[in-house]
Amino acid sequence: MPAGRLRTLRIALLCIVFFMLAGCRESPAGTSIDAPSQTSWKGNGTGTEEREVTLQFYFGGDKKAATDEVWAAVSDYVKAKGLNVKFAVHFIPWPEMPEKLLVMAASGDKWDLNFDTDSSFQQMASRGSYMALDDLLPVYAPNLYEKYKSLDSLSCVKIDGQIVALPWTIKMNQRPFAGWRVDLAEKAGITREPGEVKTVEDVDVLLHQMKKAYPDSKLSRISALPFYEVRDEWVDLGFHGLGFYLNDPEVKIQAMEQQPFYREAAVMSKRWFDDKILNRDAMIDTEDGAELWRNGRMLFTITSHEWAYVADPGFVDPTFRQQMSLLYPDKKQINRIATANLVAINRNSDHAVQVLRFLDMLETDQKLFDLVIYGIEGETYELRGEEAVYPSNMNFSTSNYMDWGGQWAFWKPQFMRPTATYPVGFWQEEKKFAELPVNVDSPLAGLLLSDSAIRSEVEKRDQGYEKYGKPIEYGVVSQVDESVDAYRKMQIANGLPHILAEVQRQVDRFLNKNVHD
Repeated sequence: MPAGRLRTLRIALLCIVFFMLAGCRESPAGTSIDAPSQTSWKGNGTGTEEREVTLQFYFGGDKKAATDEVWAAVSDYVKAKGLNVKFAVHFIPWPEMPEKLLVMAASGDKWDLNFDTDSSFQQMASRGSYMALDDLLPVYAPNLYEKYKSLDSLSCVKIDGQIVALPWTIKMNQRPFAGWRVDLAEKAGITREPGEVKTVEDVDVLLHQMKKAYPDSKLSRISALPFYEVRDEWVDLGFHGLGFYLNDPEVKIQAMEQQPFYREAAVMSKRWFDDKILNRDAMIDTEDGAELWRNGRMLFTITSHEWAYVADPGFVDPTFRQQMSLLYPDKKQINRIATANLVAINRNSDHAVQVLRFLDMLETDQKLFDLVIYGIEGETYELRGEEAVYPSNMNFSTSNYMDWGGQWAFWKPQFMRPTATYPVGFWQEEKKFAELPVNVDSPLAGLLLSDSAIRSEVEKRDQGYEKYGKPIEYGVVSQVDESVDAYRKMQIANGLPHILAEVQRQVDRFLNKNVHD
């Protein structure tokens, strides 16, 4: 889907440790988490001594029409295999999902599994929202556990040495492409050669031409900041607006708003806001950017290689066409990490064993995988050879199940079928793209930061961003220079030096550990 800017979130220290038959242990905060109940699982593999339980799952996006029917079929299938469960599958709109999960966790809500991403996982995990799985995973999901061991991908989902999530196993890179509605551009006489739009200045010229041609259309809700981050090879940690430069061998952690490119981006965003290139509601718009693009309600976007040249964007109108151009092709960009897409088990779940057994079955069973990912053959998808295709009257936007949001953490390379969205050769192309010399692995891949020592400071920092930083980012302020200067001083007064020192300490410890391992 077109990449959206999910804002950074706060983190507190997690320590949820349990042993399956020994009750619970106490967390550093003095709270205790009960171990998963074993009364519903007798271990005979037949399901005859197992009471039925309902697993509560949460994913992002909109709920497709056939979701309940499909997951009822999933229930029937796994029951026949000895797992006596039903599924209640819920969906939360993407922009609301991180905050809603945090609120649910803080309220002590019970659910069993949810989808998460690297942009919000740190806060959920470090606040103790997710269950430690070290004891359960090898026992109840041995095949999945062995896969993770072979990929060495569990280190990035550990806090205090404990596994608190289950990551995907795909390699991709999301370096940004600028995308625009080329059918409309051509109609207005606006043309660009392939690869011609490379810089923020190129984008600026194109946007102004499109706005002049279509003055009443919503053009873009993307601020200028992402372009400058790419230009300067800035890596956002996904942690309260902190990051580092890829060309810095010391990996010095810095605050984004203190960087020279931040002021440049603010000036450009102000220009775009004043010229009505940025939508008036861009700062508060919570609609799914992918849906806006597919439905023709935006004329410009930023997306990734996945959607630029390989996957079908799923336009609602076959006359819609897109042109894409790789931004700053000579600049380095980090590859997506294992935590880009993951699932985790809620710390209050009573059914962790059943969830893990289900996930292990998914790792080894093509029929179950097809059912979960594509749905019911003949109703939600059809097989054309090995390809899973939409029924004749459906497409990406009208699908009653296929391409549902949050499925990505369930993707299994050994079982994935070509689809209209991801055609034959898609994954080979993605892997080749990720292996280009300019696409590199992050030196901090696998680092989970804790804000337990700086909690009050990061809370003030986040509040300052919402009140003052976001308007700067979207060009809403009247005086850019004065606003940036005041914002920088405010964040320093809010405890930025202490935040940077603590995060740098954790980063240095992580890097030193990797050197000596």
